[in-house]
Amino acid sequence: SPEERPQFPGASAEFAERLEFIQPNVLAGIPVYRVMDRQGHVLRPSEDPQLPKEQVLKLYKTMTLLNTMDRILYESQRQGRISFYMTNYGEEGTHVGSAAALDASDLVFGQYREAGVLLYRGYPLELFMAQCYGNASDPGKGRQMPVHYGCPERHFVTISSPLATQIPQAVGAAYAIKRADASRAVVCYFGEGAASEGDAHAGFNFAATLECPIVFFCRNNGYAISTPTSEQYRGDGIAARGPGYGLLSIRVDGNDVFAVYNATREARRRAVAENQPFLIEAMTYRCGLPEPSPPARKRSRFSPRIGHHSTSDDSSAYRSVDEVNYWDKQDHPISRLRHYMANRGWWDEAEEKAWRKSSRKMVLEAFEQAEREPKPPPRLLFSDVYLEMPPRLRRQRAELERHLETYGEHYPLQQFQK
Repeated sequence: SPEERPQFPGASAEFAERLEFIQPNVLAGIPVYRVMDRQGHVLRPSEDPQLPKEQVLKLYKTMTLLNTMDRILYESQRQGRISFYMTNYGEEGTHVGSAAALDASDLVFGQYREAGVLLYRGYPLELFMAQCYGNASDPGKGRQMPVHYGCPERHFVTISSPLATQIPQAVGAAYAIKRADASRAVVCYFGEGAASEGDAHAGFNFAATLECPIVFFCRNNGYAISTPTSEQYRGDGIAARGPGYGLLSIRVDGNDVFAVYNATREARRRAVAENQPFLIEAMTYRCGLPEPSPPARKRSRFSPRIGHHSTSDDSSAYRSVDEVNYWDKQDHPISRLRHYMANRGWWDEAEEKAWRKSSRKMVLEAFEQAEREPKPPPRLLFSDVYLEMPPRLRRQRAELERHLETYGEHYPLQQFQK
């Protein structure tokens, strides 16, 4: 009878008279939503987003341009030209599929592998290169390590290195947007490794209880740096955590750009209309890099064959080349979209060769320009910390200036802007 049902305020449940623990391995896994098969054929016409040819071409060109930029910047780090780099190879579909589904005013909090989102929004190649080189054109004035992009004009919050710090920050921004009734959404990207940080759990809970218009977008590429998912967690991925926090959740094929687009578009629409948080888990893989064609300088013996977590990582120590080759050759987001375009008669081999040649030229021109530019002046070390510089920083700046006047010949000051 109704009066005998549990009345506890903390959960919706029925009484049970038999002692039985819930075993996670007997629950059915959350399915992976997809639109296309691996040959680029749409499986259910009703799920086809019917994107126009021009937009599909933009998706493809953004992914391949990102891939070209990755190759050149990765190799430049191996040659000692920049200090650090992280490739996006294999995850391009998660970037552009989600970026295409957002409104231009939506606020993006990235982790560190979302360069494609910024590239899709029109961020110039020259600024990507300037940031990685930390030169005088870098909006961050050379004070961030490479790949820590940011662009207020494109509503892309500057990347922070520590894992998951952006998650509660994104929830706070979404709550502010809700209070302002701004009809915008916040999208917060992170990897499955970051989902193990305490900030992720706090962010999920606050987003649900405060009913914030936010889309949590988890890229599950199978490895948290060197830790495989089998050692990272025991449950059914990240999407399975959503219902426990009250998040509407879905798992999608991250190598299917249309599945990512559909899921993000609907999540974004409902997040704004209903003030609800959503969780998307995009299943993908950090693949290998094609054989690089580096700039003119001597080739490094560290030329990549597989895509590492970053230039500080050697993934051959914890995964096989055969595993990487499977994902690279059989299930890659770029090849899948190219199959789709070829099936529609929108792309052929001649167009592919011409685009690869022109895109490589664009990247190399931006690369060479970045190398020619000087570093920011040393005095900028002390700026942008306080609205008005306090006396102690003024003293430190003066001390540095005196030091350089006396011992300047021991420093490469000719590389810095006057």
